Amino acid sequence: MIEIKKLNKAFGEKVILKDISVDIKEGELFSVIGPSGMGKSTFIKCLIRLLKPESGQIIVDGQDIGSTSNEFTLAKVRRSFGYLFQEGALFDSLTVMENVAFGLKYLTDIPKSDYPRLVKEKLALVGLKDVEHLKPSELSVGMKKRVSLARSVAAEPKYMLYDEPTTGLDPVTTGMVKDLILDMREKLKITSIVVTHDLNLALEISSRVAMLNNGEFVEVSEPDKFRQSENKGVKEFMEISHLSRTANGEKGCK
Repeated sequence: MIEIKKLNKAFGEKVILKDISVDIKEGELFSVIGPSGMGKSTFIKCLIRLLKPESGQIIVDGQDIGSTSNEFTLAKVRRSFGYLFQEGALFDSLTVMENVAFGLKYLTDIPKSDYPRLVKEKLALVGLKDVEHLKPSELSVGMKKRVSLARSVAAEPKYMLYDEPTTGLDPVTTGMVKDLILDMREKLKITSIVVTHDLNLALEISSRVAMLNNGEFVEVSEPDKFRQSENKGVKEFMEISHLSRTANGEKGCK
Protein backbone atom coordinates (compact mmCIF):
# COMPACT_ATOMS: atom_id res chain seq x y z
CA MET A 1 0.00 0.00 0.00
CA ILE A 2 0.98 3.61 -0.58
CA GLU A 3 -0.18 6.05 2.10
CA ILE A 4 0.01 9.80 1.53
CA LYS A 5 -0.67 12.03 4.52
CA LYS A 6 -0.93 15.83 4.48
CA LEU A 7 1.39 16.23 1.50
CA ASN A 8 2.35 19.82 0.71
CA LYS A 9 4.49 21.10 -2.16
CA ALA A 10 5.28 24.65 -3.25
CA PHE A 11 7.61 26.41 -5.66
CA GLY A 12 8.52 29.65 -3.95
CA GLU A 13 5.29 31.43 -3.08
CA LYS A 14 3.23 29.26 -5.42
CA VAL A 15 1.53 26.41 -3.55
CA ILE A 16 0.99 23.38 -5.80
CA LEU A 17 -0.24 20.67 -3.41
CA LYS A 18 -2.20 21.39 -0.22
CA ASP A 19 -2.60 18.75 2.51
CA ILE A 20 -3.11 15.88 0.08
CA SER A 21 -4.09 12.68 1.89
CA VAL A 22 -5.01 9.41 0.19
CA ASP A 23 -4.32 5.66 0.43
CA ILE A 24 -3.62 3.77 -2.79
CA LYS A 25 -4.50 0.13 -2.29
CA GLU A 26 -2.51 -2.84 -3.47
CA GLY A 27 -3.60 -4.00 -6.92
CA GLU A 28 -5.86 -1.08 -7.76
CA LEU A 29 -5.71 1.25 -10.75
CA PHE A 30 -5.82 4.76 -9.32
CA SER A 31 -6.14 7.76 -11.65
CA VAL A 32 -5.46 11.42 -10.90
CA ILE A 33 -7.22 13.79 -13.27
CA GLY A 34 -7.65 17.54 -13.57
CA PRO A 35 -6.93 20.55 -15.78
CA SER A 36 -3.38 21.26 -16.94
CA GLY A 37 -1.23 23.16 -14.47
CA MET A 38 -3.05 21.90 -11.38
CA GLY A 39 -0.19 19.80 -10.00
CA LYS A 40 -0.79 16.30 -11.39
CA SER A 41 2.78 15.76 -12.56
CA THR A 42 4.09 17.36 -9.36
CA PHE A 43 2.06 14.84 -7.37
CA ILE A 44 3.51 11.84 -9.19
CA LYS A 45 7.06 13.22 -8.95
CA CYS A 46 6.66 13.72 -5.21
CA LEU A 47 5.36 10.18 -4.94
CA ILE A 48 8.74 8.75 -5.97
CA ARG A 49 10.68 11.68 -4.50
CA LEU A 50 11.94 13.16 -7.75
CA LEU A 51 10.66 16.24 -5.94
CA LYS A 52 10.90 16.74 -2.18
CA PRO A 53 7.70 18.00 -0.56
CA GLU A 54 7.66 20.82 1.97
CA SER A 55 5.89 18.57 4.45
CA GLY A 56 3.84 15.41 4.74
CA GLN A 57 4.33 11.67 4.67
CA ILE A 58 4.74 9.37 1.66
CA ILE A 59 4.66 5.83 3.04
CA VAL A 60 5.49 3.05 0.58
CA ASP A 61 5.16 -0.44 2.05
CA GLY A 62 5.74 0.95 5.54
CA GLN A 63 8.74 3.12 4.60
CA ASP A 64 8.21 6.89 4.91
CA ILE A 65 10.19 8.66 2.18
CA GLY A 66 8.44 12.01 2.49
CA SER A 67 11.23 13.84 4.29
CA THR A 68 14.21 11.50 4.16
CA SER A 69 17.43 12.62 2.49
CA ASN A 70 18.95 9.15 2.67
CA GLU A 71 19.80 8.30 -0.93
CA PHE A 72 20.12 4.58 -0.15
CA THR A 73 16.58 4.51 1.25
CA LEU A 74 15.22 6.49 -1.71
CA ALA A 75 16.97 4.28 -4.25
CA LYS A 76 15.62 1.14 -2.58
CA VAL A 77 12.03 2.39 -2.65
CA ARG A 78 12.31 3.73 -6.21
CA ARG A 79 13.27 0.26 -7.42
CA SER A 80 9.72 -0.86 -6.65
CA PHE A 81 8.36 1.67 -9.21
CA GLY A 82 8.16 1.58 -12.97
CA TYR A 83 7.60 4.94 -14.69
CA LEU A 84 6.17 5.50 -18.17
CA PHE A 85 7.15 9.06 -19.06
CA GLN A 86 4.84 11.27 -21.10
CA GLU A 87 7.19 11.35 -24.09
CA GLY A 88 8.42 7.78 -23.69
CA ALA A 89 12.00 8.96 -23.07
CA LEU A 90 13.69 6.29 -25.17
CA PHE A 91 17.39 6.70 -25.88
CA ASP A 92 17.66 7.47 -29.60
CA SER A 93 21.22 6.16 -29.89
CA LEU A 94 20.34 2.75 -28.40
CA THR A 95 18.54 -0.17 -30.00
CA VAL A 96 15.24 -1.47 -28.67
CA MET A 97 17.16 -4.29 -26.97
CA GLU A 98 19.48 -1.83 -25.23
CA ASN A 99 16.62 0.48 -24.23
CA VAL A 100 14.56 -2.27 -22.61
CA ALA A 101 17.64 -3.78 -20.91
CA PHE A 102 18.75 -0.40 -19.54
CA GLY A 103 16.93 -0.79 -16.22
CA LEU A 104 18.08 -4.37 -15.79
CA LYS A 105 21.66 -3.16 -15.70
CA TYR A 106 21.13 -0.52 -13.02
CA LEU A 107 18.22 -1.87 -10.98
CA THR A 108 18.84 -5.61 -10.78
CA ASP A 109 21.55 -8.20 -10.27
CA ILE A 110 20.38 -10.24 -13.24
CA PRO A 111 23.31 -11.62 -15.29
CA LYS A 112 23.87 -9.84 -18.60
CA SER A 113 23.60 -13.17 -20.40
CA ASP A 114 19.91 -13.28 -19.43
CA TYR A 115 19.10 -9.87 -20.91
CA PRO A 116 18.16 -11.05 -24.45
CA ARG A 117 15.66 -13.60 -23.13
CA LEU A 118 14.11 -11.18 -20.65
CA VAL A 119 13.89 -8.36 -23.19
CA LYS A 120 12.09 -10.64 -25.66
CA GLU A 121 9.68 -11.68 -22.90
CA LYS A 122 8.83 -8.08 -21.99
CA LEU A 123 8.44 -7.07 -25.63
CA ALA A 124 6.10 -10.01 -26.17
CA LEU A 125 4.16 -8.88 -23.11
CA VAL A 126 3.38 -5.58 -24.86
CA GLY A 127 2.69 -7.22 -28.22
CA LEU A 128 6.02 -6.75 -30.01
CA LYS A 129 8.44 -9.21 -31.54
CA ASP A 130 11.50 -9.12 -33.83
CA VAL A 131 12.15 -5.43 -33.13
CA GLU A 132 15.17 -5.78 -30.83
CA HIS A 133 17.64 -4.54 -33.44
CA LEU A 134 15.66 -1.41 -34.42
CA LYS A 135 16.33 2.14 -33.25
CA PRO A 136 13.52 4.37 -31.86
CA SER A 137 13.58 6.44 -35.08
CA GLU A 138 12.44 3.34 -36.97
CA LEU A 139 9.37 2.82 -34.78
CA SER A 140 5.84 4.19 -35.03
CA VAL A 141 4.43 6.28 -32.18
CA GLY A 142 2.45 3.30 -30.91
CA MET A 143 5.48 1.01 -31.05
CA LYS A 144 7.56 3.55 -29.10
CA LYS A 145 4.91 3.55 -26.36
CA ARG A 146 5.04 -0.23 -26.22
CA VAL A 147 8.84 -0.30 -26.03
CA SER A 148 8.79 2.35 -23.29
CA LEU A 149 6.32 0.27 -21.32
CA ALA A 150 8.39 -2.89 -21.82
CA ARG A 151 11.39 -1.01 -20.41
CA SER A 152 9.33 0.23 -17.45
CA VAL A 153 8.25 -3.28 -16.43
CA ALA A 154 11.51 -5.07 -17.28
CA ALA A 155 12.77 -4.94 -13.68
CA GLU A 156 9.38 -6.23 -12.46
CA PRO A 157 8.25 -3.26 -10.35
CA LYS A 158 5.50 -3.53 -7.75
CA TYR A 159 4.00 -0.17 -8.74
CA MET A 160 3.56 1.35 -12.19
CA LEU A 161 3.27 5.10 -12.79
CA TYR A 162 1.86 6.54 -16.02
CA ASP A 163 2.40 10.27 -16.64
CA GLU A 164 -0.10 11.58 -19.23
CA PRO A 165 0.14 8.35 -21.26
CA THR A 166 -2.22 9.45 -24.06
CA THR A 167 -1.22 13.11 -24.55
CA GLY A 168 -0.83 13.97 -28.22
CA LEU A 169 -1.97 10.57 -29.46
CA ASP A 170 -4.64 9.87 -32.06
CA PRO A 171 -7.80 7.97 -30.96
CA VAL A 172 -6.53 4.61 -32.27
CA THR A 173 -3.21 4.85 -30.42
CA THR A 174 -5.02 6.16 -27.33
CA GLY A 175 -7.18 3.03 -27.37
CA MET A 176 -4.06 0.89 -27.69
CA VAL A 177 -2.46 2.57 -24.67
CA LYS A 178 -5.64 2.11 -22.65
CA ASP A 179 -5.64 -1.61 -23.45
CA LEU A 180 -1.94 -1.86 -22.55
CA ILE A 181 -2.50 -0.29 -19.12
CA LEU A 182 -5.32 -2.70 -18.37
CA ASP A 183 -3.31 -5.61 -19.76
CA MET A 184 -0.30 -4.84 -17.55
CA ARG A 185 -2.51 -4.68 -14.48
CA GLU A 186 -4.13 -8.01 -15.31
CA LYS A 187 -0.99 -9.89 -16.35
CA LEU A 188 1.40 -8.53 -13.73
CA LYS A 189 -1.08 -7.95 -10.86
CA ILE A 190 0.55 -4.56 -10.49
CA THR A 191 -0.67 -1.46 -8.66
CA SER A 192 -1.08 1.29 -11.25
CA ILE A 193 -1.25 5.07 -10.85
CA VAL A 194 -2.26 7.10 -13.89
CA VAL A 195 -1.94 10.88 -14.12
CA THR A 196 -4.02 12.23 -16.99
CA HIS A 197 -6.19 15.10 -18.21
CA ASP A 198 -8.19 12.53 -20.23
CA LEU A 199 -11.34 12.06 -18.17
CA ASN A 200 -12.78 9.34 -20.40
CA LEU A 201 -9.61 7.28 -20.06
CA ALA A 202 -9.70 7.60 -16.27
CA LEU A 203 -13.37 6.67 -16.02
CA GLU A 204 -12.95 3.65 -18.29
CA ILE A 205 -9.91 2.04 -16.67
CA SER A 206 -9.81 3.04 -12.99
CA SER A 207 -10.77 1.46 -9.70
CA ARG A 208 -10.94 4.98 -8.30
CA VAL A 209 -10.58 8.46 -9.76
CA ALA A 210 -9.20 11.46 -7.88
CA MET A 211 -9.65 14.99 -9.16
CA LEU A 212 -6.92 17.51 -8.34
CA ASN A 213 -8.10 21.10 -8.42
CA ASN A 214 -6.26 24.10 -6.99
CA GLY A 215 -3.85 21.80 -5.18
CA GLU A 216 -6.46 19.66 -3.45
CA PHE A 217 -8.25 16.38 -4.08
CA VAL A 218 -11.83 17.61 -4.38
CA GLU A 219 -13.22 14.16 -5.21
CA VAL A 220 -11.89 10.61 -4.74
CA SER A 221 -14.35 7.91 -5.72
CA GLU A 222 -15.17 4.97 -7.95
CA PRO A 223 -16.04 5.91 -11.56
CA ASP A 224 -19.80 5.50 -11.19
CA LYS A 225 -19.88 7.69 -8.09
CA PHE A 226 -17.46 10.17 -9.68
CA ARG A 227 -19.88 10.70 -12.57
CA GLN A 228 -22.57 11.66 -10.05
CA SER A 229 -20.38 14.04 -8.03
CA GLU A 230 -21.98 17.28 -6.91
CA ASN A 231 -18.63 19.03 -6.55
CA LYS A 232 -18.63 22.18 -8.66
CA GLY A 233 -15.08 21.70 -9.96
CA VAL A 234 -15.79 18.09 -10.97
CA LYS A 235 -19.02 19.01 -12.75
CA GLU A 236 -17.32 21.83 -14.67
CA PHE A 237 -14.41 19.60 -15.67
CA MET A 238 -16.79 16.86 -16.84
CA GLU A 239 -18.77 19.36 -18.88
CA ILE A 240 -15.65 20.81 -20.51
CA SER A 241 -14.39 17.28 -21.28
CA HIS A 242 -17.75 16.37 -22.78
CA LEU A 243 -17.86 19.48 -24.97
CA SER A 244 -14.28 18.99 -26.12
CA ARG A 245 -14.83 15.38 -27.13
CA THR A 246 -18.13 16.22 -28.83
CA ALA A 247 -16.40 18.96 -30.84
CA ASN A 248 -13.80 16.41 -31.92
CA GLY A 249 -16.47 13.93 -32.96
CA GLU A 250 -15.75 11.53 -30.09
CA LYS A 251 -18.09 9.91 -27.58
CA GLY A 252 -18.43 11.99 -24.42
CA CYS A 253 -17.97 10.83 -20.83
CA LYS A 254 -21.55 11.38 -19.68
